[in-house]
Amino acid sequence: MKWYNNLYISPSAKKKSKKIVWKIKHKAGLINVYVISLASNSTNLLDIIPSSDLLFLSYPRNDVKVLGIAKGYDEAVELACQIVMEVYSNTGSFKVRKYFQDSFKEVSR
Repeated sequence: MKWYNNLYISPSAKKKSKKIVWKIKHKAGLINVYVISLASNSTNLLDIIPSSDLLFLSYPRNDVKVLGIAKGYDEAVELACQIVMEVYSNTGSFKVRKYFQDSFKEVSR
């Protein structure tokens, strides 16, 4: 799992963002927390993944590039929209993967 250097965080997740990130990295259970990541396929722009899905052993965690975290699905959608709009306003295109390609770091335990 790789994390964006300037992680996007929804308003209600701001206060506990460090704790949320720690729990996701250490596979601790979280309720109503979502991870916004680069899309797992070339057709979509972003994926909104419930943090509980990341607990499954079969989930391909190594391929996940996290751009943001949010509490609640509605805030996750708003945050994803914010990310896409930022990419569009800075580049004039919707090439999200290209925009963020060199901005990730490896997770250290």
